[in-house]
Amino acid sequence: MQAETAPAKINLYLHVLGRRADGYHLLDSLVAFADIADEVRAVAAPALTLDVTGPFAAALGEASDNLVWRAATGLAARLGRAPEAALTLVKNLPVSSGIGGGSSDAAAALRALARLWRAPKHDLHELAASLGADVPVCLAPRAAWLGGVGEDVVPAPALPEIAVVLANPGVALPTAAVFAARAGDFSAAARFTAARDAAELAALLAARRNDLTDAAVALVPEIALVLQRLAATSGALLSRMSGSGATCFALYAHRAAAEAAARSLAQEQPRWWVRAGRLL
Repeated sequence: MQAETAPAKINLYLHVLGRRADGYHLLDSLVAFADIADEVRAVAAPALTLDVTGPFAAALGEASDNLVWRAATGLAARLGRAPEAALTLVKNLPVSSGIGGGSSDAAAALRALARLWRAPKHDLHELAASLGADVPVCLAPRAAWLGGVGEDVVPAPALPEIAVVLANPGVALPTAAVFAARAGDFSAAARFTAARDAAELAALLAARRNDLTDAAVALVPEIALVLQRLAATSGALLSRMSGSGATCFALYAHRAAAEAAARSLAQEQPRWWVRAGRLL
């Protein structure tokens, strides 16, 4: 069996730089990954199957519509072989939540199947891009700058040791709806050099923003409360929405502070999805 984690993808900041003629938006973002994840497993089998389990399995549709399925059939087609594998997706991350769960799942499936089928690694990047703009950065889940519509991936300096809490109010928020609701001026790119510690990273990020926050809050007002409650937790250095929402995050200098904040927030808001971890 080949098993891969599919870690949550967090946009530490997200600037919208412009809009192309085809309607896609140009972005500048620093992406990081957390040790809060889905899991993909692959074993050899006579035919392709996909079993979805986990707390958010019911939120997904037909197997053939899942990016994991499309990753498997796409890789098999490029290798000129039958898609012979039994796949299991353990869905721990909320769906349509701004933390790239589907993209990370697809990337994890490509990594697992590449080992199972002994596929050349260079085959994965072109296929990943065909599955979605966020999939290539998830192939190697480490800090990276994103440009273009998300397809331009440049490794970022290593992040300092820093803990994180993710919180979602339990509302799915489609990315397309948020971009459609966005209004106002465009931003400039805002990349920076390496941060020495958690406090410096938080200060650098505080000078930047997520340009989709206002649009997301207009669609899901609960996001404003999530941001407020995260900011109020003890030890929080920064709170911000990730991607197009509705998941938000707070950063902490120490894992113990993040875990205490997550426990407190989960007790206060038992219907929210709240998890503590660290950035990879």
